[in-house]
Amino acid sequence: MYRTIQEALTNVRKHAPGASATVEISHDDTDLTVTVTNTRPTRPNLALPSAQHGLVGLHERAALLGGKLHTGPMPDGGFQLRLRLPITAAGIAHR
Repeated sequence: MYRTIQEALTNVRKHAPGASATVEISHDDTDLTVTVTNTRPTRPNLALPSAQHGLVGLHERAALLGGKLHTGPMPDGGFQLRLRLPITAAGIAHR
């Protein structure tokens, strides 16, 4: 989860200058979920280097842990990333 949040916030900084971001963490009986949502950028994009592998790597990590990663633009011009991991993959014992 830490790595997912780190990558999402890095992407906001790189691809949505001036945007604000929120990080929400929740759980239910079976899954732990983290959602990172940013607003639309308020400044022009900077020409920063990017290997274009960040989201691909996050999708692969989620799949390896039995989870799902959903990413995409929001209607207001922002972007959202949501990771759902089974509680057992997140290392949390269900009591």
